[in-house]
Amino acid sequence: MIMETLLSICVGIGLSAACGFRVFVPLLVMNIAALSGHLTLAHGFEWVGSYPALVAFSVATALEIGGYYIPWVDHFLDTVATPAAIIAGTIVTASIVSDVSPFLKWTLAVIAGGGAAGLIQGTTVLARGASTVTTGGLGNPLIATLELGGATVTSFLAIVAPILAVLLICGLLFVLGGIAFRKMRAQPQQVL
Repeated sequence: MIMETLLSICVGIGLSAACGFRVFVPLLVMNIAALSGHLTLAHGFEWVGSYPALVAFSVATALEIGGYYIPWVDHFLDTVATPAAIIAGTIVTASIVSDVSPFLKWTLAVIAGGGAAGLIQGTTVLARGASTVTTGGLGNPLIATLELGGATVTSFLAIVAPILAVLLICGLLFVLGGIAFRKMRAQPQQVL
């Protein structure tokens, strides 16, 4: 039972991190996995694995993916997607984790799920901003494609190999954190 709980936490964190790349892709993957019997949802979250949710998540995913390829709309979506990713990450983790107290479940959901989604989303916002500054926005479709790939791969890995997905996310954050730290150290300090 402890191992099942740990694996469900890893699945939740992996799917939550994928919400940081794209809000609706992990929800759609989660829905399909639940409908096909590959994922068991926690009590009260069975609606995520329903056919009406499949339609809603499919439409939302298509609109979200398309919107990131339209100049200026991608920046608007980043503004809206940041809080949405944190909320989706929290809900995703809560919907997967079961057999724990409600306090622990929601604490994990908010801190681990929402936190993972927020960290990844923040990284994608910075990448898109850097792309806009350096390429005048011409590189943003490449960033959008990489984010879509990240959301898709992370979502599938979270369900098929949850521990590997969490290790991959930790490695990604470590590398990106190192890059950001080096850039901050390289900038000259202003004297007040």
